[in-house]
Amino acid sequence: RGVAALLVVFFHLFEAHAAGPLEQIINHGYLAVDFFFVLSGFVIGYAYDDRWGKMDLKGFFRRRLIRLQPMVVMGMFIGAVFFFFGSEAMFPGIDQVSVWKMLLIFVIGSTLLPVPTTMDIRGWGEMHPLNGPAWSLFFEYIANILYALIIRRFTKIMLAVLVVLAGGILVHYAVTSPGGCLAGGWKLDAPQLRVGFTRLMYPFLAGLFMSRIGFTVRIKYAFEVCSLLLLVALAFPRVGGSEHLWLNGLYEAFCVIVLFPFIVACGAGGKLSGTMFSKSCDFMGKVSYPLYITHYPVIYLYWNWVTPRHLPWIQVWPSTVLVAAFCVMMAYACLKLYDEPIRNWLNKKLQK
Repeated sequence: RGVAALLVVFFHLFEAHAAGPLEQIINHGYLAVDFFFVLSGFVIGYAYDDRWGKMDLKGFFRRRLIRLQPMVVMGMFIGAVFFFFGSEAMFPGIDQVSVWKMLLIFVIGSTLLPVPTTMDIRGWGEMHPLNGPAWSLFFEYIANILYALIIRRFTKIMLAVLVVLAGGILVHYAVTSPGGCLAGGWKLDAPQLRVGFTRLMYPFLAGLFMSRIGFTVRIKYAFEVCSLLLLVALAFPRVGGSEHLWLNGLYEAFCVIVLFPFIVACGAGGKLSGTMFSKSCDFMGKVSYPLYITHYPVIYLYWNWVTPRHLPWIQVWPSTVLVAAFCVMMAYACLKLYDEPIRNWLNKKLQK
């Protein structure tokens, strides 16, 4: 999970230098979101499937809100702090946005309710213009709600049927999409909502199904193998070029349908040896969510610096590495100084 989050950071940094969608450095970095959905489904099933006799809906939603919501608010807060450092050259209309409108978007974003494109304050059309990646948390919440209200009651056969149907829908979209890829889901309009739900349903259901049937893979050096597979899958060159976009869609569908579940199964079945190695993995796992949900406001500023000046990555790579390191340190500070204390306080407060 930590490796995937770090790859997302570098994907977004390198994206500022890309000449177009076919010329990325980490070509399929956005698929890390689909990997997170597989992992989320697996973890939700593993953590909650056998607890419903001792836990009600209120308890489930309370636990999920405590786990996710504090960092959602922090991500929006960081986005609000950095917002007016952007320029018109990168973000059309930003100079005309009032502080009060920005604060309104902050309040709405802190609830994870999406805003329509008519309320966009950055010019990119995002449903969360202060912190773009929050779109995936919006869909994560939808998955959690569907699980608690409906999906947890499904038998393994019913769940398997849903997985097959969702997989078929995902393949169809991947090979017929205009860009020949699964990127999208961050706007509040019909086409983008379709992309978001398509990307959500198969990975989440597949992860949940794997957990329910106890599907794990025991291999040696699981962390190294899983990390390498993730790196190769996300950095693999685009397939088919501009003339055969469907081939790239087929590759991405393979990653989501086959490879990502296999990686999660290997991770679930793997064991760590060595205290230092275990601590490193523990650190990466804990910092992964704060890193994912707080890094993008920094990326906005990086885009604001790089893109108008057409700076090539090879020229500014030390700064790129420093920005990535800053994002990791900021995420760790948020984890230790804010997220963990807030969650501990909420757990004690709400258990009374």
